[in-house]
Amino acid sequence: MESIAFLDTVGVGDLVLLDPLTEDTVMWNLEERFRHKEIYTYIGNVVISVNPYEPLPIYSEEKVEEYKDCNFFAVKPHIYAIADDAYRSLKDQDKDQCVLITGESGAGKTEASKLVMSYVAAVCGKGEQVNRVKEQLLQSNPVLEAFGNAKTIRNDNSSRFGKYMDIEFDFKGDPLGGVISNYLLEKSRVVHHVKGERNFHIFYQLLSGASDQLLKQLRLERNCNLYDYLNREASNLQGMDDAANFKVVQDAMRDIGFSPSEMTAVLEVTAVVLKLGNVQLREQYQVSGAESCGIQDDKVLREICQLIQVDESALEQALCSRTMETNQEKVVTTLSVPQGYYVRDALAKNMYNRLFNWLINRINESIKVTTTERKKVMGVLDIYGFEIFQDNSFEQFIINYCNEKLQQIFILLTLKEEQEEYIREGITWTSVDYFDNSIICNLIEDNTGGILAMLDEECLRPGKVTEATFLNKLNVTFKDHQRYESRVTQNAKHIMDSSLSANCFRIHHYAGKVTYNVAGFIEKNNDLLFRDLSQVMWKAKHALLHSLFPEGDPQKTSLKRPPTAGSQFKASVMTLMKNLYSKNPNYIRCIRPNDIQKPAVFTYALVQAQIRYLGLLENVRVRRAGYAYRQAYEPCLERYRMLCKETWPQWKGGARDGVHTLLSSLAINPKELAYGHKKIFIRTPSTLFELESKRRQRVQELAALIQATFRAWKCRRHYQQMRKSQIVISAWFRGHTQKKKYGKMKTSALLIQAYVRGWKSRRLLRELKRQKLQIQSATIISAYWKGYQTRKEYKKYFRSGASQCITSFIYRSLVQKFFLDLKNNLPSMKVTDQAWPSAPYKFLTDTNQELKKIFHHWRCKKYRDQLPPQKKEALQGKLCASELFRGKKSLYPKSLSQPFQGEYLSLKENPKYRKLQTTADGKLVMADNVRKVNRGDGKASPRIFILTKSHIILADPKAAQPKTVITLSDIDSVSVSRYSDGFFVLHIRESSTAGTKGDFLLISDHLIELITRLHQTMLEATNQKLKLEVADEFELKCKQDSIAVKVVETAKKEGTVPVCRKKGSRKLELLVY
Repeated sequence: MESIAFLDTVGVGDLVLLDPLTEDTVMWNLEERFRHKEIYTYIGNVVISVNPYEPLPIYSEEKVEEYKDCNFFAVKPHIYAIADDAYRSLKDQDKDQCVLITGESGAGKTEASKLVMSYVAAVCGKGEQVNRVKEQLLQSNPVLEAFGNAKTIRNDNSSRFGKYMDIEFDFKGDPLGGVISNYLLEKSRVVHHVKGERNFHIFYQLLSGASDQLLKQLRLERNCNLYDYLNREASNLQGMDDAANFKVVQDAMRDIGFSPSEMTAVLEVTAVVLKLGNVQLREQYQVSGAESCGIQDDKVLREICQLIQVDESALEQALCSRTMETNQEKVVTTLSVPQGYYVRDALAKNMYNRLFNWLINRINESIKVTTTERKKVMGVLDIYGFEIFQDNSFEQFIINYCNEKLQQIFILLTLKEEQEEYIREGITWTSVDYFDNSIICNLIEDNTGGILAMLDEECLRPGKVTEATFLNKLNVTFKDHQRYESRVTQNAKHIMDSSLSANCFRIHHYAGKVTYNVAGFIEKNNDLLFRDLSQVMWKAKHALLHSLFPEGDPQKTSLKRPPTAGSQFKASVMTLMKNLYSKNPNYIRCIRPNDIQKPAVFTYALVQAQIRYLGLLENVRVRRAGYAYRQAYEPCLERYRMLCKETWPQWKGGARDGVHTLLSSLAINPKELAYGHKKIFIRTPSTLFELESKRRQRVQELAALIQATFRAWKCRRHYQQMRKSQIVISAWFRGHTQKKKYGKMKTSALLIQAYVRGWKSRRLLRELKRQKLQIQSATIISAYWKGYQTRKEYKKYFRSGASQCITSFIYRSLVQKFFLDLKNNLPSMKVTDQAWPSAPYKFLTDTNQELKKIFHHWRCKKYRDQLPPQKKEALQGKLCASELFRGKKSLYPKSLSQPFQGEYLSLKENPKYRKLQTTADGKLVMADNVRKVNRGDGKASPRIFILTKSHIILADPKAAQPKTVITLSDIDSVSVSRYSDGFFVLHIRESSTAGTKGDFLLISDHLIELITRLHQTMLEATNQKLKLEVADEFELKCKQDSIAVKVVETAKKEGTVPVCRKKGSRKLELLVY
């Protein structure tokens, strides 16, 4: 069932239903809703938005889905509701729409326009092209805010220009593109702004967010205090990150389609505008004594000329002089210092204004629609609000004129829409008295006698023109006008007002009285830029700046005076009004709750003033002039049908007849009701509230009835379920009890039967066993008896050696069985397998061990027969090493896993050892590096040890020359220690040739392999085994005497080799570990 959501919120969601309707009740309602974060309120289909000055959690994706395709009055007041209503009217009813957002500066108009655009972008179609268009439309906001928004006293992000965007859609409601129009950028802010405000955001964003390289390229410094146009003030603004916003602006420009060169050009022009403020002039005089001016510091001017690529002297001349041109001649006049500053500021203002217009056109070029198909249009107007300052100038006059026109269209379209609905529904229209501000609009815009026309007339009049002459003309023309006053008109009426100075005039706007200071009106309306500056800018080689000043082209020089700023703005406003009149309007009226921009602060007087000049109370009265509330018959019948017995619970007839029957049955004054063609109209809110009260009461009664019916049904159902469950449980319980009882009886019967059968079986078994035992006993007795008789009969025939024969037979049988079992249980052929079946009888133990040895030897022979010659040779070497060292030397276990290689020096591959290879003569057994211990000092020196089949050769590794050759037959013995060292001594026979040198004490890293191969080679060559002595002390013979060598084991590891120490002249100590 549809609900009226604005009746369920804090206060009243729609002011049309506020009762009683007074200014105080409207203020109370808005304040109460503001305190509870309800910032949106309706006046019919007009949305009032109070700026909360804080983020609220009411703009999420879930909220978008909640308001998508909703009934405008079926949900709480929200800006999404009016955006959805406008979008659905555009898509479903094929009506062009416009969303008019108005209010004071700081009321949240810019944020409201962004919320409308973001909602439309969220609910329209999807697709790559559509998403690209939506992204470009949304990304235009950061760019325009950076270049067109600034901090004012009332607003940190105030729009200093008017923006109207037409978003174009196809027949499906998908965005195709758009067109942006701008109105009157406040370009005077470029050169001057009051203390406490800021210049346009882009200047601070550029200085804070640009990289050092970019600032260097633009000839800028990061310090804002260095620039006159920024008032040489700090740029920090609480809650605004200029550096991050600059990055957002750059990303947005890229998304829109700006090329890198275009972005750089825009920033260069921006930098030029900023640096123009630092161009200082000095006073000087010509030869004739005429006053002139010159550039005080050439550095700033030079940097500007470098940026825009123009001749420095040409720009200096254009800033300090003026060329007056007529049809006959040209006259160059110098400028004074004040005139020079005026020219400088005029150039900066025009340059920035033209750059901003170029940005608008460039964005339009990217988002324009290229198709020719028929399009639907939704316009969003975000324009500056009504401004009343302490000192109001030409800009405030133009802005307030625009707001007067918007107020006029608001009143007219509101009345028009109301009247059209009454006519459409066949309801008699009741006229409403309201303030028509057309008298104010005519005062300003009348083509012959309006203020703007007189201002243009003064600007074009020859002779000396001043603001005083302009004000005098206004005083004469409007001396009797009820909406105009000045000091002169007040004096004529004998009115004393000290707040109105002599150089000011006052207009009674719809929003209140505004006093305008005429100072600067003529200058700002003329908006002149000397032709000399235009020509210099046109000559610039900077492509963008060149395109901004087309009038500087000498070929297109025109002496025609350009249109004034006022006339241009008036023409733009007329075009805007014509555009708005052609569309269905949707209004958002923004209100600023306080002057300090703080959340939860509601300034009563400030909001009251805005309510008055926005005409909200008047708007509510217009809405309520005929009937305060109207609704289609179908939802009305659906909502209130429970109030009548004929319509509840189901009405069979038409909706109009049903509503008529329903309301006729209630005690409602017929004058309060009007029946249209499709809607029911209710005159006063009290009648609607009475209906709602009766409905709430009836809903409570129905709810109680439904609850009672439901509880009775629930109790009855619960009882039936319990009864059914009890029956089922009882049946199951009884069945279970009987089954259990039957099971016990069956088990008992089976147990008794088993016991009886068992007893019978055991009794039968005992009888059978007794009979069998009797038969066996008789048989045995018979056998014994027969045997006794037989032995007695044949005893004389038995041989004396029968027992030995039987014993031998038994032994043979057991041995035969043993061999057969052994045959079937032989172990595997692996030589490492130690498994063997045990002997079944003790007398076979020795035989079993002998068979185990025989089998193992046979298995080893089989294994050896399968080995290749190299493997056999290696195993023979390992076997020989085992015989020599096993259990004798600690180094032996470590050598088991190391294969014997023999050749460790690669004599054949190394050409250095070619002579040693020749000496070996193909009989090489082993080649390795050893260390020879000097018997005199115990130091070791490297040697090459070569073992051949007949000799041992010790060679110098550096020269690769043999130093000692020992015949194998000359070796007497070899001594080694029992530790893990590599020491060994070659004992040489004294009678041999080599014996004259004495014994050799050597150290080898392959001691086990070396001694083993030496042993095998000697056995092969001399048929004698090598004498190997394993001891800790042995004698080392020298040439004439001998040295006692003692091997000492130490726990301390000194180096990587054993250490030799000389102990006296005849003792050598070897430290090993």
